[in-house]
Amino acid sequence: MKQVKSLRLLVLGGLVAVVVAAFVIARTSGPDPVTTTGARYAVTVTADRSAVGIRVDRGEADTVTVAAVMPAMGHAVPEVTAKKAAPGHFVAEGDLFLMNGAWELSVRLAGRSGEETLTLNTLVTD
Repeated sequence: MKQVKSLRLLVLGGLVAVVVAAFVIARTSGPDPVTTTGARYAVTVTADRSAVGIRVDRGEADTVTVAAVMPAMGHAVPEVTAKKAAPGHFVAEGDLFLMNGAWELSVRLAGRSGEETLTLNTLVTD
C-alpha cells in the first residue's frame, strides 16, 4: 500500500514537472511568424512587444514601414519606419503594441518592385 502511494506521488510529481516545463518553453519560444503575399511582395513577419521583424520573401524593398491597429480595443499606433538589418530583413522597434492581444499590422513596402501595403493579423504576448 505504501509503495503504491509512493508511486502515485512520483507519477504526479513527474506530470507536474512536464506541465511546468511545457509552460516555460511555450512562454519563451517567441511568437509564430506570419506570412502574407501581395501582388508585388511577400513577407514573413514576427512580432513581439518590443519589435517587429520583417523578412521580404519576394520583391525588392528599399523601405518598409509598419502601422499597428487593435480593432477590438480601438487602439491605433502611428507608422514606424523599419531599419534595414540585412538584405531583405527589416526591424521596426518602438512602442508598436500598447497591450497583449490580437493586432492588425499594415506593412508598407516600397522599392524596385513598386509600392504595396500588406495587411496581416498577429497575436502579441509578453
